Parts: sequence; structure tokens; C-alpha cells
Amino acid sequence: MREEKPKSPSQKNKSQKNRWFWPSIYAGIAIVFVGMIWGYNAFIQKGPNETADVATDPNAPPLVETNASSEVLKFPFNEDQLDNVAIIQEYYDTEADEESRENALLVFNQTYKTNTGISISMDGQPFEVVAALSGTVKEVVLDQFQGGEVTIEHANGMTTLYGSLTGILVKEGDEVVQGQSLGTATSNEWNATAGTHLHFEVHKDGNPINPRSMLGF
Repeated sequence: MREEKPKSPSQKNKSQKNRWFWPSIYAGIAIVFVGMIWGYNAFIQKGPNETADVATDPNAPPLVETNASSEVLKFPFNEDQLDNVAIIQEYYDTEADEESRENALLVFNQTYKTNTGISISMDGQPFEVVAALSGTVKEVVLDQFQGGEVTIEHANGMTTLYGSLTGILVKEGDEVVQGQSLGTATSNEWNATAGTHLHFEVHKDGNPINPRSMLGF
């Protein structure tokens, strides 16, 4: 019988290393896989739109949040003065009676123009004009002949126009909130017969509508 030679120490060490090689590889792959799962779960919990430690400018102005899309039209003046208000020129409605239609004609140099808004007076005195809805100032016109004019676009597809103003306090591009002061009603040469007044228009999808149909004058 052949007598087996005992394994040398170097052979024993090599055999032990081979025995642990593949289990070590498998264990390493498992650790990497578990790490990937943990990282993915952490990302999902935080949310892709969240950012950590976002720097903010301490000098930036605060954001003004409004419910502009759900607002309802309000008077373009302080409601406490409602008892002093008079509509001296009406919106021109083709279906109105003859007297109302005549009162809605604006005359200058023997030229007639139908009124696409209403002319509001307070005993012929200047008064503060405010935004009837929150929105963005689309245009500011400074005209000494017709008076200053402010146009505001709103989130609900409406546009309001405020004419015969002086001391205008806003500029194009400004975001304004409902009730914010825009300027002061004044008189103008184009519609001198109206005296000191506010010319107020409301447009829906580009078409003028009677402000009195939306406000309880």
C-alpha cells in the first residue's frame, strides 16, 4: 500500500484560503446590494423635489400669497364711502332704455363715444382708488389730457381698468393685492363734464362687461 504523505503547512493554508474565497465574494456582493436598497428607500422618503440645505437670501422680500383665482370683484374704492358714491355716466348697454343709453355716451368736440365702463364720483371730490381684484399691473399710462390710467390683469381671465387718476402708486409688472391703493381720482380735459371721477372698466376674456352687473351699487 502507498503511504500518503502528510500535507505541508503551506498546503493547509492554501486549502483554507480557497475554502473562504467564494463565501467572501458573496458576502461583499450582499453588502453592496443591501446598501443600494437602503439608499433608494431614503431617496423615496425624502422625495425627488426636496433639496437639503437650500441657501436663502435673508434680504429677499417676503412672498405674498393670495387666493386671486377665487376672489370676487370688489368696489374700486373704500367700501366705507359707498353712501357717498354716485354713478354719473353709465356703461353703454344696447339693450338698455333710451335714457340709459344717452347717459352712457361720452362727448368730446361733438364726437360721441360709447362708454365701456362707468364713471364714479364722490360729491365731485378726489378719493382713493384701490384694486378691485388681486393681479399684475399690465400697463400704466400717464396722460395729462385724459388723466392717468392703470390696467390690471387677474388670474380669473378678467382685466380691470382705472382711468382719470393722479398720483399713481404702481408701475407695469407690479403684483398688487385686492384693496391696494393705486392712486387718486381726478378730473381731466377729455371728459370735463364728469368733473372729478374714476373711470372704471371690467373686461372678461377681452370683452367689456357692465361693472354694475357684478357690484351692488
